[in-house]
Amino acid sequence: MSIKEIIITQKSVFSNGKTFDETGTYDLIEGKAFFEINPSHKSNVSITDIDLAPVNKNGNVEFSSDFALLKPSNPQKGNDVLLLDIVNRGNKTALVGFNNISKQNDPNTLSDTGNDFLMNHGYSILFCGWQADVPENMGLIKLDVPEAMVNGKQLIGKIMNQYQTNEKIKVLPLADRYHLKNPSYDPQEAIAQMTVRDHPTGNYEIIPRENWSFIRVEDPEIEPDHSHIHLETGFEPGRIYQLIYTSIGSRIVGLGFAAVRDISTFLKYESSDYLNPCAGNIDTVISYGISQSGRFLREYIYNDMNIDENGSKALDGIIAHVGGGMRGEFNLRFGQPSKDVCYITPELFPFSDITQQDPLTKTESGLLDKMNKNISMPKIMFTNSSAEYWRGDAALIHTNINEKKDVVSNSNIRIYHFAGTQHGSGIYPAIKIRPSDLIEGNMPFNTVNYTPLLRSCLENMKDWIKTDIAPADSCHPTHIDSTAVESKFVLQKFASIPNIKLPDHTLNVIGLDYGNEKHLGRTIKLPPEHIGTYPAYVSDVDETLNEKKGIRLPDISVPTATNTGWNCRNQSIGNDGLLIGITGGLAGSTFQLPVTNQQANEVGDIRPSIESLYTSKHEYINKVTEAVKILLTDRYILEEDAEEIIYLAELRYDDLVNAND
Repeated sequence: MSIKEIIITQKSVFSNGKTFDETGTYDLIEGKAFFEINPSHKSNVSITDIDLAPVNKNGNVEFSSDFALLKPSNPQKGNDVLLLDIVNRGNKTALVGFNNISKQNDPNTLSDTGNDFLMNHGYSILFCGWQADVPENMGLIKLDVPEAMVNGKQLIGKIMNQYQTNEKIKVLPLADRYHLKNPSYDPQEAIAQMTVRDHPTGNYEIIPRENWSFIRVEDPEIEPDHSHIHLETGFEPGRIYQLIYTSIGSRIVGLGFAAVRDISTFLKYESSDYLNPCAGNIDTVISYGISQSGRFLREYIYNDMNIDENGSKALDGIIAHVGGGMRGEFNLRFGQPSKDVCYITPELFPFSDITQQDPLTKTESGLLDKMNKNISMPKIMFTNSSAEYWRGDAALIHTNINEKKDVVSNSNIRIYHFAGTQHGSGIYPAIKIRPSDLIEGNMPFNTVNYTPLLRSCLENMKDWIKTDIAPADSCHPTHIDSTAVESKFVLQKFASIPNIKLPDHTLNVIGLDYGNEKHLGRTIKLPPEHIGTYPAYVSDVDETLNEKKGIRLPDISVPTATNTGWNCRNQSIGNDGLLIGITGGLAGSTFQLPVTNQQANEVGDIRPSIESLYTSKHEYINKVTEAVKILLTDRYILEEDAEEIIYLAELRYDDLVNAND
């Protein structure tokens, strides 16, 4: 085992001793795991720069990870499944995704257990650090790794940052968001370049070098440093700035793969009660990653990191949620794992699990090319909202991009599109300012709560692994039934709806060429050449402008509103012709259908009215109930969620109709 020691810093009864159905109480164990891996072992050699890591007297590489573990106090009452939360920028996500807790939940206490789903079903939940640039903030789960060194010296090389602010500001860190900074090697670097544009594929302007500085100068009381960028005229809200400069010091970020792999096999297979708090009580590990951490899981698969040094399989199941077709800087020299900018992430291709030829570069590759060759294949679910389709990349995971037709995935894979949803599950009633980052949309944010679909995915994944009961077939827009349509054509259908702000442009994934600057597969970041775009397919829409294809909750199949996976920035935060989500979570929108035909005619709304769709509330509820029965039959939702789905649909109907009285 590569884990040499686990130090438990705190153990307590979770949530003040709350009892969860038949499972009873839960324990919360927090601490740090210490790893030691062989850099030349075949299971580790795909980690970028592992050969440049400092080694101990045994010739091994050492690193450590924070962890937190929730497990039944009486292990016999658990279900023997460990849910591995691939934490997002150090934040715990599993209880948000499955227990439907508030996104404002304090990650230090986890006191809000929401609907208790994970505990009632007996899951153990592990939060493990994998991200090497998480800052030293209380409550964040982080990974501590060494830097790559050559002859005892730090690496020096190019790095690229992207910035988009919501207010005018002059100083920003040399980091993605609030993460550990990547200082400038030479503050006077003449060839460092900053550009600005209004759209990812738009023309850019070069900002003169004399207009910005690497030295923090706005406050003479603060000692100058080389870890910030200062723009004298200020960063304009909403505009997209890219900075390319030379940095010093490269963390070996790919060790995050080894951390989640080896802690999983340790908790599954280590038999010592003294060393392993789960000894003998875990036989299955299912990992869940949302957004950034969903992209991490796609990179984990691509690099075939699922077998440890002992030949043991780590993850039995993977749910990569709202990762789209992207990967990220998770195994890259000078990598910034936090970065979610799909337009500048190197080597984005391949998108699908099967081998395809990249039409832009003519290279051939598939996401599972390496994993197909051994026993490491887990069961995999790729789940995406409409927002990742409108971002331009989600449809690429199930599209033959050369022939514009559907691909048949590996039998171990399911691909599910949550129709009419946004990147993060919606909140009802609708809001226009997102509390997590204060971004304001031009339209109210999407209200569709898709957590029932995630809960069903998890239970179906467990049954698929433990009892070989396969889940429902993949469900997403397809070319064979003409429901997969280029986003620019679908957007035109919204043009005649009153008071709807459309984006100036739809989004496509950009193909980039980094030239010949390669060293053993380690991309050196330079200003890349834009060599083309990939097609962006989304689901076609019906007469209510709700999506036709995907798993359709009653919000979509029996609608009282139009629900989209896109929303424009409000003019108050700048660049209102741009979709929200160039940096940060992608937003959708919800805008109500007209209640009466008269109301529709008065405002010129071509969508059908509520009264034309449903003759009465009774008919509406009957249609919702029938839609829920179909979802239950297909196992897209669980029986325990059916009643609440119907109740919330009735609430939406009453709110809308009563507001019109």
